[in-house]
Amino acid sequence: QAQLVESGGGLVQAGGSLRLSCAASGGTLGSYSMGWFRQAPGKEREFVAKISWSGDLTSCAGSVKGRFTVSRDSSKNTVYLQMNSLKPEDTAVYYCAATLDYSSFERRPRYWGQGTQVTVSS
Repeated sequence: QAQLVESGGGLVQAGGSLRLSCAASGGTLGSYSMGWFRQAPGKEREFVAKISWSGDLTSCAGSVKGRFTVSRDSSKNTVYLQMNSLKPEDTAVYYCAATLDYSSFERRPRYWGQGTQVTVSS
């Protein structure tokens, strides 16, 4: 059973940067698309970004495009989310996820991490 463990969350001022990491273990996720969701208090979980197993394809939600970048290091079974120009509305719990089908990542990821809190102060 694959496990995903996020790290890198924390408190940052508006305009600052953070890099989240998600390490996969307990299974072979090299052929899986991976990415990130987030959930703010009182809101539904929403898609943030995804990357294909090869790293050739990426996609980000409109609300973070141009500020967030998703990448992966397959040799380390790790996916990253570089977050720049952070805004208070980016405050949320960020979840790593993985699934086989890149095109359906937003709908039904197979594996989830436990989440890491990101708080952006104004």
